[in-house]
Amino acid sequence: MGRRASSARCPPGVARDDSDDELGVDDHPWEWIHAEPDHGDAAKGKRKRDATHQGHHIVGARMGTFECYKGDCVLLKADGSNEAWVAIITDFLDADEDGDMAAHFLWFSTETEIRNNDRKRKDYLWNELYITPSSDVNPLASINGKARVMSHDAFLQRFPSGKIPRTSSAYNKTFVCRRGCNTRTTTYTDEFVWKDVYSGNVDDIGDLVEMVQRGTKSTRSRPRAQDPHLEAAYVLSHQEPADDDDYLSDGAATRKVTTPRKRQKTSRLVTPSSRKVAVKKALEFTPLATRTLSPSYHQSSPFQIARAQLHVASVPTSLPCRESEFSMVYSHLEAAITDGSGACIYISGTPGTGKTATVREVVSRLDEAVRSDELDDFIFVEINGMKITDPHQSYSLLWEALRGQRVSPSQALDLLEREFNHPSPRRVPCVVLMDELDQLVTKNQSVMYNFFNWPGLRHSRLIVLAVANTMDLPERTLSNKISSRLGLTRITFPGYNHEQLMKIIQSRLEGVPGNIVEPDAVQFASRKVAAVSGDARRALDICRRAVELAESDMKGPGPDPATPSKRAKAKTGEADRGKSSRGKVTIATVKRAINEATTSPLQQYLRALPFASKLVLTSLLVRIERSGLPDSTYGDVVEEMNRALVLDSSSRRVGLLRGAGARDTRVHTSTRGYDSKSARVAGIDMAAVDLTGAGIIILEGHRAERPSKIRLAVGDEEVKLAFRDDPEIKALGIAF
Repeated sequence: MGRRASSARCPPGVARDDSDDELGVDDHPWEWIHAEPDHGDAAKGKRKRDATHQGHHIVGARMGTFECYKGDCVLLKADGSNEAWVAIITDFLDADEDGDMAAHFLWFSTETEIRNNDRKRKDYLWNELYITPSSDVNPLASINGKARVMSHDAFLQRFPSGKIPRTSSAYNKTFVCRRGCNTRTTTYTDEFVWKDVYSGNVDDIGDLVEMVQRGTKSTRSRPRAQDPHLEAAYVLSHQEPADDDDYLSDGAATRKVTTPRKRQKTSRLVTPSSRKVAVKKALEFTPLATRTLSPSYHQSSPFQIARAQLHVASVPTSLPCRESEFSMVYSHLEAAITDGSGACIYISGTPGTGKTATVREVVSRLDEAVRSDELDDFIFVEINGMKITDPHQSYSLLWEALRGQRVSPSQALDLLEREFNHPSPRRVPCVVLMDELDQLVTKNQSVMYNFFNWPGLRHSRLIVLAVANTMDLPERTLSNKISSRLGLTRITFPGYNHEQLMKIIQSRLEGVPGNIVEPDAVQFASRKVAAVSGDARRALDICRRAVELAESDMKGPGPDPATPSKRAKAKTGEADRGKSSRGKVTIATVKRAINEATTSPLQQYLRALPFASKLVLTSLLVRIERSGLPDSTYGDVVEEMNRALVLDSSSRRVGLLRGAGARDTRVHTSTRGYDSKSARVAGIDMAAVDLTGAGIIILEGHRAERPSKIRLAVGDEEVKLAFRDDPEIKALGIAF
């Protein structure tokens, strides 16, 4: 490699200017050095060639004139990069999982690889390394030369100035090690003398690793023992970490930030003539009176507690009814991180079925395992397609998570291509949650292709969790070369039934005093939502609004005073009968909340549509359910209209039927004895165009022609909710 290019990025490894000076310029093949009988050769004994007592015959490797043996400290690099790492060779492998000649390396770490800046030591030297207990297997092709590690005193004896001349052969190859470090927990051993803990003998490596593990053992309390089945240990303890253990999965630690208070000085300027200069007084605003509510006020009101716990943004202590899906995601993700391999996991399900919440809970559990030294470290980044303006910005987010540097999307793509296409000996697994996947689809599908292709590359260690609302998104939207890269790891989250919704709502209401929500009301809300979509968020929103209505009724004025009229007396009697349920969420309260939810502008617009527009939407929904695909053609929807109109039980619809002329000459016979040619409703084509203009459907080319593609632009549950009690739709024999 040539000289290192100027870059603002701080590399995690050791910068190398002369990477191939020891290995030469010729690309010789690697050869094994096997154990030989010791005939008294002191040099051979010193190199530990006779290793038959360890059960191994390979004791070293050779490329040209360069040789390395077990116990040697070597430099390793990634192809196409100017970074190098230092490691000790602990063993050689005839072939790794890819069939290459490889070795087992025990790693040193630089201070730039320690991501927890709050706990990282600040007294590190410019060429200091920390010996770690981490090790893995890498090909021999990644070896970049020999490295020399020594104690600080020995380094100063050889280089009294503390610097290594650039002309010296030891430049960028000589390092100081005086401590061990566990980079995952950011814990250090006591200071030691390097030659006392490691003499270069391969037999000392086991004692060295044990010393580092013992010296860097975390003092944090270990989490509760996990149940082998994972379901029993699904509920997290959610205990606050100690002050010295605020280590997060992305390497950031919580810190207490306070604004420094500045002492006020009198503003007085004096001229050389000692004349005072009048300084204009700053404009002052009289603050409005504000009322501050203490936390005890919110905690003392059962309505406030219920509203807070029923909010969709509230983090529950557990996610009920998702134990099996949690176990599947956890097992796949843990296996990929442990194996150090890339993976693609496609998670689908209708909105509000707990997909994103389950993935976040899995990542939280895995992060606990990392902090308790039960799992290798990993990087987590979440990319939400609804929160970025351009899908290509996902490249920048991923690169920033990997290296902490903000770059443009095009530059990030180049860096990521080089990162994943070249093996890196010290790469940490990265878990990417791609939420709202359908929003990241581009015209040429390059973003999806790259994110699904990188996990399959050798040594990428990229794990992609793709979350979408439709099960067939890869086959329907993405090309074959992209959908094939998703593999067979697909997890489907079905919609909640009413029993599961009841369990979710009741778990949120645990601990709320006063029993302000009646069980019948919870069951009623659950059945209503389960019949439409099974969306847990909608069920929570309805119950939360019902609690607000009950609280408003509790604080509202009493019934009107009695009047001599009978109507007023009847109203007073009803109010008296409702006193017992006042301040509680009943079925009537939930009905009011549902009516409010269904009186949104979209619902009002759908209910006010003429029959032709309702027929288009209803037929499109029926076609979607019949085919299982969200996309249809306008001709298929017309056929669904014909079937529905033939079965129309309303006799006044007969007058709206007319022949389709040259469009279709097939004859349909109704049960009432009349014939028509491909029944059509007058103005049906115009209705489809109007719905397209209103943003309710998407019609290809805004033309109502049979081959035109058509699909819904709003949620199907919105249409079902609007037409559920519509008499004209019921007359067609269609029930939602």
